[in-house]
Amino acid sequence: MPILNYQNKLILAPMVRVGSLPMRLLALHYGAEIVYSEEIIDWKLLNSVRQVNDVLGTIDFLDKTDGTVIFRTSKEEHDCVVLQLGTCDPNRALKVAKMVEEDVAGIDINMGCPKEFSIKGGMGAALLTNLPKAKEILKTLVESVKIPITCKIRVFENENDTLNLVKELVSTGIAAIGIHGRTRAERPQHPNRNGLIKFIAENINIPVIANGGSREIEKYSDIEKFKKECGVSSVMLARAAQGNCSIFRKQGILDLDTVICKYLEYAVNFDNSPNTTKYVIQNILKELQETPRGKKFLECQTLQQICEIWDLGDYCRKKELEFFERGMTCRRMITPDMFEPAKKRTKFEQFDDCKELRCAFIRVNYVKDTELPKSILLSWCLKNKIDDKPKYEIIHQGKLFRAILSLNGEKYTSSYWEKNKKYAEQGAALSCIYHLGLISKEKLIESGSVIK
Repeated sequence: MPILNYQNKLILAPMVRVGSLPMRLLALHYGAEIVYSEEIIDWKLLNSVRQVNDVLGTIDFLDKTDGTVIFRTSKEEHDCVVLQLGTCDPNRALKVAKMVEEDVAGIDINMGCPKEFSIKGGMGAALLTNLPKAKEILKTLVESVKIPITCKIRVFENENDTLNLVKELVSTGIAAIGIHGRTRAERPQHPNRNGLIKFIAENINIPVIANGGSREIEKYSDIEKFKKECGVSSVMLARAAQGNCSIFRKQGILDLDTVICKYLEYAVNFDNSPNTTKYVIQNILKELQETPRGKKFLECQTLQQICEIWDLGDYCRKKELEFFERGMTCRRMITPDMFEPAKKRTKFEQFDDCKELRCAFIRVNYVKDTELPKSILLSWCLKNKIDDKPKYEIIHQGKLFRAILSLNGEKYTSSYWEKNKKYAEQGAALSCIYHLGLISKEKLIESGSVIK
């Protein structure tokens, strides 16, 4: 892997819930040269397991308890992706760095986040007033990890105080430093201290990455102006890129629909979370969410529904079928014991005598409560004068749930583990109404509830 060079670069800044793989690839597509992940807290990665996803062509770090994707990366960004880490402990930071150093081009320590969660945990901007700890974290990583280590900070009110802090951090051997030109207490409506960034850049000997200029950056030429005002060669964009990622294009900015469609292609190609995808598009649309199409978009709950709004429904459906046929383990197919060694695998004997179906309960498929699987089953029982009502037994393992439905001496279950009890019961009912012939497998496949 080539060593990452931070000189004269256009960079996608770390953004919570935005900086996942599809947005990073979109930024690279439009001209960014380095892309930062969203901040990931150290303990989340330490509670994850690394898996090669052959279907998507990605490296996935999955939560051991419920299979949630904590961090996903691909070969397309291998030489230019920086993982931003939230930490207050050098030992935890080092363990994470050793986990990911083969899969990312660099690691950045977040020393600028002003949010309460970070501050209370001793992370983010709290490290600015705990210099010994900040230096210990950076020095530990620099001395022990083969990829470049950087940090991102906010400034103090006083120029000299900021410069003294930066010089101390630079002394640890970091490869570059990102500087957001606002203090911990300031917010986007406050002016960015471009002159202070320039003062710092003139007095240290490593690359300075200027950040905080999104208020004054509306087109590509504004980036050059911001760069000159800050006296740096590299610029990091957050809000400007979040609003329209084609800001990185030298040829000019593109219309929002074009950008959204390209983003959705990446989201589909890499099985991005519908919630994350929706959040990103909301930040692109802004006030356009109030238009008729925007309001229709806000009602969407699945990736398929979102894609339909931008005429990519067929593309999404085709890719999802392709993934299923190639055997991809999607989020709903996580089991409590899938990350354990074979000899430790738990045997769930409760399911052995059940009629099972590989089906997931997807709430958005049911417009009316009378259409819910449990409602359909109860109506069938009443119509057929069955006195014994369906009974549900919940099997709970960690953060995952499955249900066993008992009816007329038979037991039914869905093979999917759900993240709440209600969905687990609906999944078991879905399996039951299928086995009773009340719904066809074709209809279940069409709705995305069943994987063939």
